[in-house]
Amino acid sequence: MRVLYFTESLYPHVDGVSRTLARLFAALPQRGVDFRVVSPFIPGSEVPWADRVVGVSWIAFPLYRDYRVSLPGGRRVRRLWDAFRPDLVHLVSPTPMAWWAKRRARRRGVPVVASFHTHFIAYLPYYRLRPLERLGWPVLRAFYRGCARVYAPSPSLVRELRAHGVERVGRWSRGIDAALFHPARRDPALRATLGVSDTQPLVLYVGRLVREKDIGDVVATARALRARGVAFRLAFVGEGPCRAELERALPDAIFAGYRHGEELARWFASADVFFFPSTTETFGNVVLEAMASGLPAVVSDRGGPADLVIDGRTGFVVPAHDVVGFGDRLAALLTDAGLRQRMGTAARQRAEGFEWGVVHDRLVASYRAVVRWAQRAPVPMRALAAWRA
Repeated sequence: MRVLYFTESLYPHVDGVSRTLARLFAALPQRGVDFRVVSPFIPGSEVPWADRVVGVSWIAFPLYRDYRVSLPGGRRVRRLWDAFRPDLVHLVSPTPMAWWAKRRARRRGVPVVASFHTHFIAYLPYYRLRPLERLGWPVLRAFYRGCARVYAPSPSLVRELRAHGVERVGRWSRGIDAALFHPARRDPALRATLGVSDTQPLVLYVGRLVREKDIGDVVATARALRARGVAFRLAFVGEGPCRAELERALPDAIFAGYRHGEELARWFASADVFFFPSTTETFGNVVLEAMASGLPAVVSDRGGPADLVIDGRTGFVVPAHDVVGFGDRLAALLTDAGLRQRMGTAARQRAEGFEWGVVHDRLVASYRAVVRWAQRAPVPMRALAAWRA
């Protein structure tokens, strides 16, 4: 089976989408899947599948300049398509290039699947673009119309997409490297370097430092805890345009920048509580990594993280933007080492059930089912499906 991917997120750009795709691309060959990737990002030669990527022209995404948006078409992409002759096209984001690829696949009778990774509609209010929300869902419905499958990463997103009229929605979950993210990686030397004693609880946030991650709730909650006299340190792992603002608002916080691989795993395991109030997550990879590292997590009840955390057992799920509620739950954890230990152990046990191998097997099985359906469908049926797309 040959699959052609169109994605705006790929190494060396690092986010949850690019990390998920890197895992998938490493696993596909052993499952009998040949693939090519069209992207504005080109991985370095150290990436085993880098020679399968074709770069395209792009422009910077206006709301976040680190993101690139592919320009549609192009001679290199058409040549790749004709030479590779894909059995299936997978669209990762609803970009101009993806719209072009969907039309080309329709004309050539190639089935298309798509995945929902980034909740751009939920981002709009953070950039004073709330009026555009009215247009967002009709555009997404039009984009996903005619796709044989639309993959969402969490039960919450499956329900939301269906509620907004998106059809044929299925689940493509995420996994965890439970050997990499492990409580045994706790590093007293790292804590000492940060000036954090063994008895001082360390609260950790991992993610981009951007408004749509609800970092304002992190600031407000930290200040409220300080006012209550709760002892703790706060660390941010990640970068973004709001870093300077955060440094001014929380001068005693620790800012570690980007961390990857074993170094990131050390930061997770060396903390005591994970705090992630974002309401725009489609899954919450960092929440699962924190849980695998043995941390209880305090998260919002809106979005993917609420599907991962079992309230009162592996952490706490708090109503969105409820700073008082966040503070109460964090205070309970920060002042009770026994509670942290019990919830952290339960979090680790839950995270161990998210196996990448199972995730990849299920996705490839879905791919094969779509291709078989397309091959069996009579020509008039395929023409009708294409017309409806």
